[in-house]
Amino acid sequence: MIRRIITIDNDKCNGCGLCATACHEGAIGMVNGKATLLREDYCDGLGDCLPACPTGAISFEEREAPAYNEAAVLAAKQATGCLKNFPVQLKLLPVSAPWYQGADLLIAADCCAYSYGNFHSRFMDGKITIIACPKLDGVDYSQKLTTIFAENDIKSITVTRMTVPCCGGLSFAVEKAIANSGKNIPLEVVTISPKGEIMPCG
Repeated sequence: MIRRIITIDNDKCNGCGLCATACHEGAIGMVNGKATLLREDYCDGLGDCLPACPTGAISFEEREAPAYNEAAVLAAKQATGCLKNFPVQLKLLPVSAPWYQGADLLIAADCCAYSYGNFHSRFMDGKITIIACPKLDGVDYSQKLTTIFAENDIKSITVTRMTVPCCGGLSFAVEKAIANSGKNIPLEVVTISPKGEIMPCG
């Protein structure tokens, strides 16, 4: 079928990987240091990758291509997970990295992924993941988070925490860091019970 699909100019690509991070379908990957359209049927033609590219290497074209296969994309996500960055532990993360630029962040208490069965597709999909445990780590997260928020272009932040009181330290640290960064970053806090239930706000 003839449809709109992305094309990547190999000469313009600088290998930053931002497009691969921005592609929620997993259609783009890095091959020999260059962005590559790995699966044409994974490209939905919406172009989330275009604004992420700093060199203008990505554009649309109308051509013969297989239809977008949403079922295959969902199956691949369920099989491989939705992790877009590594490491994920806050103490190990750099304060500056390409994956932060234009990113929606998920800042998750460690236990959340074990209590909520569909954690990858419900919370991690399309986001950069950061995990932390305020009770175990015993550090002031707000200092490092302030630097990450201040020095990078963060679009939004979702915090997932458990119902236990110690998890309040995580959402408090994020709120403090946003304030200290001087930026107005949209924040959503989701509270999860040990049984995997999403609790009502407030």
